[in-house]
Amino acid sequence: MPQTLNVGSRSAFVTATAWVVIVLALLAGAAALVERAELASLLPGWRQAGLPAFTSLLLQYLPWVMAVVGVLSVLLVACSVGLLLRLEWARRVFIGAIGVVIAANLLGLWLQHEVVQVLVRSALSRSGLPAAAVNLFGGFAAATQVMAVLVTLLACALLGWVIRGLMSEPVRQEFA
Repeated sequence: MPQTLNVGSRSAFVTATAWVVIVLALLAGAAALVERAELASLLPGWRQAGLPAFTSLLLQYLPWVMAVVGVLSVLLVACSVGLLLRLEWARRVFIGAIGVVIAANLLGLWLQHEVVQVLVRSALSRSGLPAAAVNLFGGFAAATQVMAVLVTLLACALLGWVIRGLMSEPVRQEFA
């Protein structure tokens, strides 16, 4: 029977990261299932909202994007279990998957901006509210978008910090 030698001790960083990602990936997978069902009812209304051509094209593929989110969630759960077992392949695949998550979040900011702008503008134009109320709601929508951008950028910075931690020398020794 082959012997396994652990060069480094088990760090709390890797263990905590793995457990947090397991919980969040399971929640994201469940949310992707719910959102996929929700999209089936929302897409016909969005097609009539007068979206720009490229945004409309992206929205057509949104159900596939939700399927990819589900697959990515399963991959992250598997890699996180591998992190708990201190498997080197899991660390490498986990770093790559987190890089994909960062890129998807940054690209999603643009799509979110496009969709929210069109939907808010469309809803406010049909509401029949006075101009002052329309401006007030438009300001709330803008503030919400700014907050969403800040939260997304903060989450991406946190994920970048996790990647940096997993690439550090002590953590790599732990997986040797």
